[in-house]
Amino acid sequence: MAEPVSGDGRMPTVGVEEEFFVVRADSRALEPAGPLVVARARATAGDLVAGEFHESQIEVRTPPCAGAGALHRALESVRAAAAVAARAEGLGLCASGTPVIGGPGARLVGDHPRYRAGVRQFGAMLDDFTVCSAHVHVHVPERETAVLAGNHVRPWLPLLVAMSANSPFFHSRDTGYASWRTVVRLGFPALGAPPYADSLARYERLTAALEASEAMLDANNPFWDLRPNPRVPTLEVRVMDVPADAADTAALAALVRALVVRSVTLVRQGDPGPRTCGELLRASYWRAARDGWEGAGLDGTTEEVVPFEVQAARLVGQVREVLEECGDLDRVTAFVGRLAAHGCGARRQRALWERRSRLTDVVDGLLAGDGSEADAVRWR
Repeated sequence: MAEPVSGDGRMPTVGVEEEFFVVRADSRALEPAGPLVVARARATAGDLVAGEFHESQIEVRTPPCAGAGALHRALESVRAAAAVAARAEGLGLCASGTPVIGGPGARLVGDHPRYRAGVRQFGAMLDDFTVCSAHVHVHVPERETAVLAGNHVRPWLPLLVAMSANSPFFHSRDTGYASWRTVVRLGFPALGAPPYADSLARYERLTAALEASEAMLDANNPFWDLRPNPRVPTLEVRVMDVPADAADTAALAALVRALVVRSVTLVRQGDPGPRTCGELLRASYWRAARDGWEGAGLDGTTEEVVPFEVQAARLVGQVREVLEECGDLDRVTAFVGRLAAHGCGARRQRALWERRSRLTDVVDGLLAGDGSEADAVRWR
């Protein structure tokens, strides 16, 4: 993620990172050829394409964008560059939170000291840690403000899980969950939602204590689903499965930006944010992971079980003024309309499976091509 700056002086810039699986043309199973795809893609996309934890994954990035329209175009452009590079190697890029086809194989971890340190510390827990996420960065220059704004954002994290859920299959079987990626992440001791923090100093003491306990790899680089980014001045939301459609990613990013903008405003007005119980938040995560958009979960502000569709309407209502000022209201309401009509990505994956009972068709429907889910390049 490049250094973010304010957009037009009123609204912060927003940027996205997306992760994809590299898959074979014949079996559609994972192929540890991420480094080959990255090397080829960098000829046109530069450092907007990078390696990931497993060599069967890549990551694409956008520059900071002032508007969601520009962000959508940037996503389509970098997705297309990466897909062209993959096709040149006889491969494809699958936009799913977990691998659709295959089984646990040899663990080929990317060439990065942090990845190797994670394997040493967590061992076999990382054997199934083949997951693809979407991360949204919103420019928040003051680190203290970012930490306190996170208190306002964290109750909404399960809703973002439900809206983005796109990982029902894992290694050739239906898990019964909408976001198995979320379940995999919740198995680790210091992933998921961060704890409430009443100051930056308290936040840093918590991360230092978790590193000392070895439940966290690096206090300066926590992997919570919400964090002030350790390298650039952004509040980063990491809770979402990678969507198959770039339009959905752009809409989610617009919604996240509006939520962060509202949260920062509340912090600057002296509101420290709701002390949502961590156990209730974890329970709502689990419901969102199991049921996706069609389900219900604990509303972090009322502690009532509320359908996610109703929670989404509440959130859009709360951030409506920001969405209107950004010009993003129509984009976000259209996305919510698509969810209401067609469900989240998990439902769409299962629909592809039910149509022909072939998991290869599911993968083909998830190929990241020229910015279109339905018209993605197919091997025929």
